[in-house]
Amino acid sequence: MRIALGVEYFGHHFRGWQSQAGGGTVQDALESALAAIAGQPVGTLCAGRTDAGVHAIQQVVHFDAPVERPLTAWVRGVNSNLPNGVAIRWAQPVTEEFHARFSAIGRRYRYLLLNRPQRPGLWQGRMGWHHLPLDVAAMQDAAARLLGEHDFSAFRAAECQAKSPVKLMTEARVRHFDSLFVFDFAASAFLHHMVRNLVGTLVYIGKGAHAPDWVDALLQMRDRRLAAPTFAPDGLYFRGPVYEPYWQLPEPMDEFLDGVLP
Repeated sequence: MRIALGVEYFGHHFRGWQSQAGGGTVQDALESALAAIAGQPVGTLCAGRTDAGVHAIQQVVHFDAPVERPLTAWVRGVNSNLPNGVAIRWAQPVTEEFHARFSAIGRRYRYLLLNRPQRPGLWQGRMGWHHLPLDVAAMQDAAARLLGEHDFSAFRAAECQAKSPVKLMTEARVRHFDSLFVFDFAASAFLHHMVRNLVGTLVYIGKGAHAPDWVDALLQMRDRRLAAPTFAPDGLYFRGPVYEPYWQLPEPMDEFLDGVLP
């Protein structure tokens, strides 16, 4: 039986999603916990790999269960074997046609940025930080220029393995609540480090280093060397993949992020 899982995690504790030599990744922790319930090794596939320090409100994973267990075992049982900072929110049976990555028709990210002179203490690891005042109107103008289908080569990491840099951006907005800036992005797919590179560019515009139309120039020039440096991973949250309603998977919901921020 194929099972889909909704997983949340605090990426500060982990070396990213993907399993690697030496362990320390979310996938390593999850597969170890699943094996404890299944009594044998269990392999997983996720909707979108995240880098070290990046968090997830809803990572979606699927695996083929080698044994039959009640769904509560794949949630409460697995959670009892997971380390702090990662937890299963839900488990749901799916058909063998479902694939956590290839069935997704889009993906969503949120970046939280603290904008004040002092670095974060309480929110360290959970928010990015910039000390200079930011012009939200200029950032909103620049973000709107990202909407639509573009070649995002200027925001693509050198080690990116995506076949094409052309993606369809369906949401790119910037809001602020006092000293908290919130960046929301949704697209057909994202390139490696793309969101962090976009945030870095918008921050440069917000602090007055460039005008909003710098985004237009970067999209046209398609040269990563000309854009802003990659922003810190601390404030980046994978909000989850987008699937067709046919799959009837739960929508991502975080009581502290989505519940407070409209």
